[in-house]
Amino acid sequence: GVYVLVSPEISKEFETDSEDSDVSGSEGEDTSWISWFCSLRGNEFFCEIDDDYIQDDFNLCGLSSQVPYYDYALDLILDIESSNGDVFTEEQNELIESSAEMLYGLIHARYILTSKGLAAMLEKFKNYDFGRCPRVYCCGQPCLPAGQSDIPRSSTVKVFCPKCEDLHYPRSKYQGTKTLMEHTLVRHSLISS
Repeated sequence: GVYVLVSPEISKEFETDSEDSDVSGSEGEDTSWISWFCSLRGNEFFCEIDDDYIQDDFNLCGLSSQVPYYDYALDLILDIESSNGDVFTEEQNELIESSAEMLYGLIHARYILTSKGLAAMLEKFKNYDFGRCPRVYCCGQPCLPAGQSDIPRSSTVKVFCPKCEDLHYPRSKYQGTKTLMEHTLVRHSLISS
């Protein structure tokens, strides 16, 4: 089956590229982690999730057992300073950052199944944020991000064209991007909209 991408895995090359990760202007310091993360090269398929959704424990049910450093990762996503005064090594900080990326992807997988999340993905689809079909006869049809597996990080992202109903490799900046979580429901929901 074909599964719509919910979140790509960040490439190490993108994490260290300060030019791409720098948010424009002098407002960089005031940018939330979510805005920063979604603006990174390779993360264009993500939409920004409302803090209220993330702070609702119901929406996070079962995720703590799937993500190492869960509490610290959640605090990082929500821009909450640790009140414990914990000091981490650089290696631990990298693990927490990686956990935050994974946690955001898992939350994103749930969020885009809500009406607000579907609306955000539909907007990205209409704005061609996921790219266009490379086939001439599809006349620039907007595509949806897609994966071929429900197993996290098991396949690279592709794009699905609803016109020719085929999977294509995305533009080169997404090549090699791993899928974290996919859902068929999103593709069907957006196409029928």
